[in-house]
Amino acid sequence: MSHDLPPLNALRAFEATARLNSVSQAAEQLHVTHGAVSRQLKVLEEHLGVSLFAKDGRGLKLTDAGLRLRDASAEAFDQLRSACAELSQSTANSPFVLGCSGSLLARWFIPRLGRLNADLPDLRLHLSAGEGDLDPRRPGLDALLVFAEPPWPADMQVYELVGERIGPVMSPRYAGFVRLKSAPADALLGEPLLHTMSRPQAWPTWARQNDLDPQELKSGQGFEHLYYLLEAAVAGLGVAIAPEPLVAEDLRAGRLVAPWGFDETPARLALWLPKRAADGRARQLAQWLRHELGQPTQ
Repeated sequence: MSHDLPPLNALRAFEATARLNSVSQAAEQLHVTHGAVSRQLKVLEEHLGVSLFAKDGRGLKLTDAGLRLRDASAEAFDQLRSACAELSQSTANSPFVLGCSGSLLARWFIPRLGRLNADLPDLRLHLSAGEGDLDPRRPGLDALLVFAEPPWPADMQVYELVGERIGPVMSPRYAGFVRLKSAPADALLGEPLLHTMSRPQAWPTWARQNDLDPQELKSGQGFEHLYYLLEAAVAGLGVAIAPEPLVAEDLRAGRLVAPWGFDETPARLALWLPKRAADGRARQLAQWLRHELGQPTQ
């Protein structure tokens, strides 16, 4: 005799049959055939090594063993139904907490927040900003929206959204704008470049992709976070480098220009959430994000 739990489908078939006192009604409730329920009952009896039902005229009646299992399974399935209902209600009523960088929040998400709330009213999105210190494994976050390079962590379910594209941007207010706007990329080698401590490799990566020597880059004013870097660029303080989505609104409005375009990097913008806490709302959000980023909703 096995001490392992029997297959769940067999227990479900038994619980429904014992509760309804009918194989046919159990099959109807479970949306399977009469034969499928009968087979599951046989599997259960073979697993336990006892008879659970006895012939009673044209019907069935529970044996003593069947009565014991009926009472135990009824209580167990009631508790499961109650717990699942509570969890579903809790998830439906709680906000979906999404972590992202302050620059992504301020420069990309907030301008679209009204549209997201209109498109996904049941999501009840709550945004939590941070810079490199957000981890969806910790309590308080349901998911993380982040630029990162594969391979992805094994304990994360990752929705890839769009490849990262970065490029130099500057304001028409910048003193060197007229001189640089039609110049080739190597004109930036002598320019003091705005940079950020959080992405020190952004300029060297761009230089290598444009066949320039990173050693010839000249660092200008540095900023702790990308958000401040881009505010400085909009204010005309120099040439900055940024992911395309974060400057899209500024480019459309003419506050910034990107004379040298944008280059693909190995990183991708992706939505991360722990596999152990898979939430159907994350898939909805990923589809919405892909649409906003101009990608197909898979």
